[in-house]
Amino acid sequence: MSESREHLQTLTEIRSLMERSSKFLSLSGLSGVSAGLIALAGAAVVYMRLRTNSLATLGYDQLSRYDADTHADLRRFLVTVAVVVLASALLAGTYFTVRKARRQGHDVWNSSSKRLVWAMLVPLVAGGIFCLVLLQHNLIWLAFPGTLIFYGLALLNGSKYTLRDVESLGYCEIGLGLLSLFWPGYNLLTWAIGFGVLHVVYGLAMYYKYERNAS
Repeated sequence: MSESREHLQTLTEIRSLMERSSKFLSLSGLSGVSAGLIALAGAAVVYMRLRTNSLATLGYDQLSRYDADTHADLRRFLVTVAVVVLASALLAGTYFTVRKARRQGHDVWNSSSKRLVWAMLVPLVAGGIFCLVLLQHNLIWLAFPGTLIFYGLALLNGSKYTLRDVESLGYCEIGLGLLSLFWPGYNLLTWAIGFGVLHVVYGLAMYYKYERNAS
């Protein structure tokens, strides 16, 4: 009986080592929480700007009433906010992930993390260029769901190299982005839910599932 338990323990250890070598398991739930809070702050800034410009939503029916200068000003503002949100979320996410990896005694930049970054980078870069072109053609109402959809695709692609829970988040982002296409009057709200609320919920779930008892 004890011998079978030893074999089972050995197999479990081998499986754990193989999983660690092929997957990046140091993603921190706090990275998701911080990214979500930053996204919500960015959405709040955009919302206040819309109220200042008497824009209730970013729907195509309302944006069509404004001239080229207003569109150009709004594009610059949205791109600036997006860059600040993205940079802040990446910095916060990197901090919490590096901290978790060091506590676990793992290297952050290894073969598995490189595969994860590359898997996510292709959809993210393609989606970023696509959404910038949409903005250039004043299709602002399409750019918001576009970011959600391509981000969800990036999560699905990257979930093969990290925690499988990321896959569920990817499906939620894609579904919300597709819903936003049919609900253009509330695209800022769906964006805030996708990048803000879902990240906070996901991050807290991952923290309590993987990190709380280990810390």
